[in-house]
Amino acid sequence: MEKKKGIVSEFKEFIMRGNVIDMAVGVIIGSTFTKIVTSLVNDIFMPVIGALFGGIDFNSLKYVIRPADEAAGIEEAAILYGSFIQNVVNFILVALVVFLIVKGINNLRRKKEEPAPAPEPAPAPEPSEEVKLLTEIRDALKK
Repeated sequence: MEKKKGIVSEFKEFIMRGNVIDMAVGVIIGSTFTKIVTSLVNDIFMPVIGALFGGIDFNSLKYVIRPADEAAGIEEAAILYGSFIQNVVNFILVALVVFLIVKGINNLRRKKEEPAPAPEPAPAPEPSEEVKLLTEIRDALKK
């Protein structure tokens, strides 16, 4: 009769599986890497792009549907298309940065995995006098 495992021992077995630990490490590294890429895009690329477009801050672009009226307590109603543009540009830049990093890593892996080129085979040695004579005899017999 099989002994039933307790929930604690089942949980311990689940946690100790290699793929769960690998996944946890991947999530932690991924979230940290996300911060690096986001900082690269927001702090380095976006100021350059803003400067190219005359210092425009995309986040401030909007279409006001109804202006705010503080006296009446009405908040502004607006379509924030600049925020959307900013998010699209961020996505494209993040995707580009990740693509370039993965491409670089793949190139490094390929260089490590490529076997050394095979040495050129040595030229065949000149046949001996006996082999030449036997070849002539063979050719003469064929005629």
